[in-house]
Amino acid sequence: MAQHAPPARGARLGRAAGANGPGSTVNGVVLLLPGASRFSPGPVRPLARTLGRAGRAQGLVTHTVQYGADGREAAARWAADEALRRYGDVPVCLVGYDAGGWAALAAAGHEAVNCVVALAPCLPGALAGALAGGAGAVGVAGAMGVAGGSAEPVKQLSGRQVMIVHGTNDARSDPELSFRLAARAKKANRATCRFEVHSDGHGLREHQDEVVALTLDFVLGTVGSGRYSRPVTDALAAPPPLGLRMPLGSGFGRSLRG
Repeated sequence: MAQHAPPARGARLGRAAGANGPGSTVNGVVLLLPGASRFSPGPVRPLARTLGRAGRAQGLVTHTVQYGADGREAAARWAADEALRRYGDVPVCLVGYDAGGWAALAAAGHEAVNCVVALAPCLPGALAGALAGGAGAVGVAGAMGVAGGSAEPVKQLSGRQVMIVHGTNDARSDPELSFRLAARAKKANRATCRFEVHSDGHGLREHQDEVVALTLDFVLGTVGSGRYSRPVTDALAAPPPLGLRMPLGSGFGRSLRG
């Protein structure tokens, strides 16, 4: 019997975008997990718009998760349960940015999840480093629902399609931490890749269009068509470290399936 997450106090799903009209068939659900600050949303808003438009033809519904008092991981697990309750037995994709990227990775073990995208994930180790291990680091990590100082588990990623995207100039979340996590995940799950956005920072603003196009390609390929663009196919197939340090080329997405 399936085990469901306990209710997450105050967590909600935002308004649906995509295949949510009367009589439409829902083939999958994308759950967007925002970052720690509403003043620095990163690529979440353009992703919501793009996924809502492009996913409609493939029967995808997109919701942005609004967190509650129990932290981001609890909200992500609850949201996956809520997606199943609303739409039936459909695959769920978790797409998170910043602390939401960590939550996507942490909640990937949910039975319905088959796809995980972590954009500039703010891992507990990165928080501790950025805040010099002081009380602030403990407070932020507590808000994320984690205990600092321990290596992030990767077993929950087995059987999922996993992609991490990180700017090489990220001053808030050390990209080397996400590389190490990806390297450990790749040993347990070959369907893991990681892209580096050269010269971009934590907000992934300089190459936002490319990041959105890459995420769209990965999500639609996993939940929908089963086909990826050549760079994603190559990243998934390449052995470490090549497939975990794949550069995101400028202009990616102009001919998405080329």
